[in-house]
Amino acid sequence: MEVIIIGAGKVGYTLAKYLSDEGDNITVIDSNINALNAIMEKLDVMGLKGNGTSLKVLHEAGIKKADVVISVTNSDEVNMLCSLTAKKLGAKYTIARVRAPQYSEEIIMLKDELGIDLVINPEKEAALEIVKLIKFPSVRSVDTFAKGMVDLVGFTILESDGLDGNAICQIKALKDSILISGVERNGVVYIPTGDFILRKDDKIYVIGEHKKIETFFKKLGRFQDKIKNPLIIGGGRITHYLVNIIDKIGVTPKIIEFNIEKCRELNESLPDAIVINGDGTDHELLLSENLECSDAFIALTGRDEENIITSLFAMNNNVKNVITKITRFNYNVIAKNVGLDTIISPKTITANKILKYIRFLKDRNKCSIENVYKIFDEKAEAVELLVNNNVSFLNKKLKDVSLMKDVIIATIVRNDKIIIPSGDDKIEFGDRIIIISKKDKVSGINDLVSGGFR
Repeated sequence: MEVIIIGAGKVGYTLAKYLSDEGDNITVIDSNINALNAIMEKLDVMGLKGNGTSLKVLHEAGIKKADVVISVTNSDEVNMLCSLTAKKLGAKYTIARVRAPQYSEEIIMLKDELGIDLVINPEKEAALEIVKLIKFPSVRSVDTFAKGMVDLVGFTILESDGLDGNAICQIKALKDSILISGVERNGVVYIPTGDFILRKDDKIYVIGEHKKIETFFKKLGRFQDKIKNPLIIGGGRITHYLVNIIDKIGVTPKIIEFNIEKCRELNESLPDAIVINGDGTDHELLLSENLECSDAFIALTGRDEENIITSLFAMNNNVKNVITKITRFNYNVIAKNVGLDTIISPKTITANKILKYIRFLKDRNKCSIENVYKIFDEKAEAVELLVNNNVSFLNKKLKDVSLMKDVIIATIVRNDKIIIPSGDDKIEFGDRIIIISKKDKVSGINDLVSGGFR
């Protein structure tokens, strides 16, 4: 596909990387020549210096032949104008990042009136990810599939779990209700079979129905009720969206924000939240606000360094659930190396949403891609696909199908029933299947069969 990305920031770079890896032709537009050069030095993409709203620049970028135009500059208004202009000039599809809360209620209008096919709000999406972790504490990540019916939950094996040294097939708590679908050990990702031996400190993903995963965690002795009294550092957009959502599920947060004007805005817009004007990096302030009694600590400031340092302080003060916002990928790695497992990255969330949409556009005549999540620090991915009549192994027992190496069909959803498949199960028309793959790209179900990857 011919893709134009307007904006060479963190999200623009991530999208350019993902899409160029998948074989798309990418042109990046930005007025900052240094940002463009940084992308072109690392990736096989074209760079064009200029304003993404300029007709001349868009024509030079090949707008008439563009399949998708993605606007991810720092300005909502510029992104909307870019999308409108691109559509008028012939682009087939447009995607815009729109972040401001005042626009969040106008998504339908933006799509209808401006011709934006997909509107992405990274901060709101990040807030929704945090809500999942609030509902399901003590885990590293929660991704949802099949319209919320299936959870993919990541966590780190502790000595107290009783899993160390056990083969997966020996774990009675699993039975046929959930599946260990991926393991990372010392930076290497495995798609495990039943004889795979688990070890302490392994990072693993389990997939299945929410209630059955809850039961599994109860058997491990790690189940916690949902978080009720989190301490949040930073009063930005993510906090605004987050508090609005969790207020409806009975969660009462305490927010510490340094900027007095933001505090006033939060008090006006979030009357049920406790808002404190102060420095969230001040350890004495954190302790005076009963950090140790909080059932979660959520670091959402605009600086990765502050988020990491305060999260470490919270973890060292025995806060069970620590959630850290990270924007830079290299900081993401640093955070995990120092023991911060539960990371929220708006950049990655945004890129995943857009990647899913573009794959859907490319492969909608084969198999509809419903969801795409990068997991294990982008070393693998989880993909939800809707089965149509073009599947080469439709109604055949899975044990008779030669699947690619490092791929697993983790779950089948059929008529609202969740199936953890065995060799005797079959893929049927209308099924939703969730696969875990170490491959760079899975665009359809036929890609799962040996020799079927492109």
